Amino acid sequence: MKRRNFLKSSALASLAFSTSPSMALNSNNIVTASDLQNYLRSLYMVREPSVDRIIAGDPGTKIKKVGTAWMPYFSTLKNAVEKGVNVMVVHEPTFYTHWDLDGTNDDFYKAPEPARSQYLEAVEQKKKWIVDNELTIIRCHDVLDIIKDFGIPFGLGMALGLKNENIILSKNYYNVYRIQENKASEIVENIAVSLREFSQPGVAFYGDPNRLVKSIGLGTGCICDPLDYAELEADLHIAIDDTIRTWVHTTYAEDTGNPLVVINHGTSEEMGVRLLNAFLSNNIPEIPFIHFNQGCSYKWIT
Repeated sequence: MKRRNFLKSSALASLAFSTSPSMALNSNNIVTASDLQNYLRSLYMVREPSVDRIIAGDPGTKIKKVGTAWMPYFSTLKNAVEKGVNVMVVHEPTFYTHWDLDGTNDDFYKAPEPARSQYLEAVEQKKKWIVDNELTIIRCHDVLDIIKDFGIPFGLGMALGLKNENIILSKNYYNVYRIQENKASEIVENIAVSLREFSQPGVAFYGDPNRLVKSIGLGTGCICDPLDYAELEADLHIAIDDTIRTWVHTTYAEDTGNPLVVINHGTSEEMGVRLLNAFLSNNIPEIPFIHFNQGCSYKWIT
């Protein structure tokens, strides 16, 4: 879907244009990648240290065109450079670990030596390509996960046709929406239809399909463990594949009948990054922004 058509079709897309966080820096003087990074960090105060920073490239790079994407896949970065982008704003890591080049003790760093060497070689190749192509990568993760109204959890709600005014309970990273009462099976079918836009042709469902549901709870990326937001007492929980454990969450859902929907991580966060692009385009009109749609992070083969 073309960006302008997406914005027209989204009932709440105007939220991205009207929201202007009171603590945000002036957006009129953004010239370099560093300026844009400082502006993004000013949108919401997050806990330090934060992964939101310039990950690779020259902070002093003068912006020509900005690209946004959920994940900085090598293929996405190459596509961006071909389209004239010299600054990318991405949500997830570039170098295979949450702390990117500062990571030392998690993810592949714990792997046996052959795997660790292979990953580190891939890191160096990708880093060299980024530098050689004069690309600067900014990560906007912590801010986008928690910013009000159009951040990641709100974006997922919008993607499912849920409205912010129908949020009945919240805590950081989690929202519960009031909906018209219906059987779980009917609601899940509607969720599946909504997510086709993001290249996910179906969802995983656990629990009782005949359970009556009048509230939906959802989280933020990896922060969507049903155990963590059970206190909000949603009738149906939505979680992602990076969080769910089959011997815990899904077995519990099957045994109790409590409805649980599992979707892909990329599917759950794509809308939030699109809304970030819309927000930046509106608030920094002198800079061209382009979004690279991704959605579901794996190919469905049937």
